[in-house]
Amino acid sequence: MTFEEYVAARGPALVRFAALLTGDQHRAEDLVQDALTKAYLRWGHIRRGDDPDVYLRRLVLNASRSWWRRLRNREVVDIVDVDEPRLIFVNGDASAALDTGAAERDALWRLIRALPEQQRAVVVLRYYEDLDDTTIARILDCSAVTVRTHAMRALHRLRAAYQEATTS
Repeated sequence: MTFEEYVAARGPALVRFAALLTGDQHRAEDLVQDALTKAYLRWGHIRRGDDPDVYLRRLVLNASRSWWRRLRNREVVDIVDVDEPRLIFVNGDASAALDTGAAERDALWRLIRALPEQQRAVVVLRYYEDLDDTTIARILDCSAVTVRTHAMRALHRLRAAYQEATTS
């Protein structure tokens, strides 16, 4: 597979992965572009390796970590907090069903973005990218046991935060 074929086939998935990690579509596109630039220079080596997807996801993850390490990138975009979902009027009737689902997804993403970096990466790779523990361990450069530990701790934190948010 040539580099161009790989990017055409897997580029959107890499951008989605980066967007889930960062919570910002524009930053995700920049990170993927940087990762693909580095990968292009070593494509012959990467292609001969076991799995180019693992290598590219690791590049994107490392680029995300490096971005946060730079002092000038400490600005964080804050989302306006909405306590109650908006009502949508259809034929004179108020229905909050559509906005309730969106509000719940938004609340869940806020909780996921509040997780520590490794835990957030494990949640994204496991539940959104549907990867197994071994592949996630290769991407994160750790053991499968560490992946399971991060997943367990992340789910524990998410449950506690969700219960706190729903009871208050």
